[in-house]
Amino acid sequence: MIASVHGTVLAVRLDAAVVEVGGIGLLVQATPTTLAGLRVGSTARLATSMIVREDSLTLFGFAEVDERDVFEVVQTVSGVGPRLALAMLAVHTPDGLRRAVAGEDLAALQRVPGIGRKGAQRIVLELGDRLGAPVGGAAGAAGGAPAVADRREQVIEALVGLGWQARAAQDAVSSVLAGSEEPVADAEVAGLLRAALRTLGGARG
Repeated sequence: MIASVHGTVLAVRLDAAVVEVGGIGLLVQATPTTLAGLRVGSTARLATSMIVREDSLTLFGFAEVDERDVFEVVQTVSGVGPRLALAMLAVHTPDGLRRAVAGEDLAALQRVPGIGRKGAQRIVLELGDRLGAPVGGAAGAAGGAPAVADRREQVIEALVGLGWQARAAQDAVSSVLAGSEEPVADAEVAGLLRAALRTLGGARG
C-alpha cells in the first residue's frame, strides 16, 4: 500500500492532482480543500490511501494523516465507499464528523451529497465512538482571542489555482457570501470553497 506521496505537483484539477514521484506522475483524488493547498511546480506531501478494485487502483490524498484515517474508518459503514467518504470530508472536517456522529446530528450528516436520513442514521449507529473524540480542542474559542482573519482571498486564490479566472472566482465568492462583509474564518474556508465550486460549476454548465 502507498501510505504517502512526496513530490512535485504537475497538475491540479477540480477533483484530483498529479504528483510526480520518482519520475512517475501519480493521479491523486482529493477534496477541494486539499487541492486548494497545492500549486503546480511546488512540492507536496500527502497522506494517502489506496483503494484496490478488480479493475482499478485509485489513490486518495489528504493534507493531514487524521483526514486519511477518518476516510478509512467511515468506509467500514455499510453503503459508504471511497467517493462518499471523500465527499464527507469535503463538507466536514474530521472533527466536524466526530461531533456529528457523537451528537447524532443527522442534519449535519445529511449536508453531504448522497447521504439521506437513513444513511445518516446508519453512519451514527455503525460508527459509534470509533472515530474517537475531537482532536482540535476548544482552546481557540477562549475569550479575548484576536479578531478573526478574513480568509476570502485565500478561497479566491484557491479557485484561481484550480483554473478559473480571478474575476469569476471573486464573483462566485461574492455570490455565496451574498454581499456579507463578515470575515471568513479558517473553519469556514472549506464550506465557502465548496459552495463557490458549485456556483462556478453551474455557470460552466
